[in-house]
Amino acid sequence: MEKYYNKALELDKMDSLAGLKYSFVENEDLVYLDGNSLGRMPVKTADLISQVTEGEWGQRLIRSWNEGWIDLPRRIAAKIAIIVGAGEDEIFVGDTTSLNLYKLAFSVLHSDKERNEIVSDELNFPTDLYVLQGLINYQFKNHVLSLARSKDGMTIDYDSLKALIGKNTSLLTLSYVAFKSSFMYDMQRINDLARDNGAKIIWDLSHATGAVPVNLNENGAEMAVGCTYKYLNGGPGSPAFLYIRKDLQEKMINPVSGWFAHEKPFDFNHDFKQADDIRKFGIGTPSILSMAAIEPGLDIIIDAGVDNLRRKSLVQSRFLIEMIREHLLPLGFELASPIDDESRGSHISVRHKEGYRINRAMIEPVNGAVPVIPDFRPPDNIRLGIAPLYNSFMDLFYSVERMKQIVEDGEFNDFNIDRLMVT
Repeated sequence: MEKYYNKALELDKMDSLAGLKYSFVENEDLVYLDGNSLGRMPVKTADLISQVTEGEWGQRLIRSWNEGWIDLPRRIAAKIAIIVGAGEDEIFVGDTTSLNLYKLAFSVLHSDKERNEIVSDELNFPTDLYVLQGLINYQFKNHVLSLARSKDGMTIDYDSLKALIGKNTSLLTLSYVAFKSSFMYDMQRINDLARDNGAKIIWDLSHATGAVPVNLNENGAEMAVGCTYKYLNGGPGSPAFLYIRKDLQEKMINPVSGWFAHEKPFDFNHDFKQADDIRKFGIGTPSILSMAAIEPGLDIIIDAGVDNLRRKSLVQSRFLIEMIREHLLPLGFELASPIDDESRGSHISVRHKEGYRINRAMIEPVNGAVPVIPDFRPPDNIRLGIAPLYNSFMDLFYSVERMKQIVEDGEFNDFNIDRLMVT
């Protein structure tokens, strides 16, 4: 492992983004590789939340709505738009990823009376599939859902997906980066496939935004949803976002006719009149405390540049894969993410028959070692999330060293197979 230790030191010295880690609250006795699930807290967030709670809510009270709160969702939307390559009038911020997917999918299916097929893939995030199943079970009972199957458990073959899309396909919805394997689609190619068949497409950007360039406008995307608490570092349960291309907005509807979807919510008319722009996808009062917390993380990413973050992420992932191949594969691990850079997001998955117990040993070492926090996804995947904003090459070196030690010394045997509620 010595050569990788020295290489990590050298790569960290050359890293022009290394100083960004000091923008985040850090625990020096911890290696954190779970930013693809919950990002670190920016240093500025604590002071900002204190200002919003003590100064604005505490002192200014309801006057704060006209002193910045009412405009906060649009300000956050404009910054997310920069990160995902969209217009600021094409992003809505609020609600959850699942609810935003429901709104968009309902609108597509409701407007298309001729087609009754929905297509996704088996690597998609389960909640996305639950939303589609619910739409079919309760509202669009004549529709059917077809899933493209993976031949290797990691990727989806383009031809397999293409075979499912035809003249009866109304909606295609996929994760840009798969949550388990980190497989990443060629977005423009899939957008062209959907368009050529007259189908609408909704992307889930949750495991990409903030670490992978998305470029929605450039790639011809129509609609998308995403969360803000992973690589965007917005905090646990922070509001999600949705994207609708400008030319599609007028014809789309929000199935939940809420207060903030009204054209003039503060006229308090009894009859609903939907806003004619992206605001129509609002529902209720914005969650000001959690929405405010999103902004510091966005500012760090915008200053760093998503393309720069992607370049670092690719160097880091290659370094990590090289170590995995040399030191972990001989110990029964399997690489569970694509090798090709263009087909991979910013996390690396490995598989092992003792994956869960190895994961627990990394998080709660019994030998006084520095904890490493990845996460586990059934049946046997350990996800190593590379957040280029704050992860160093030495973080990656140490993580592989610990995994090697845990298996060689049998440390995982100190943990039982009973899983915690959150893995």
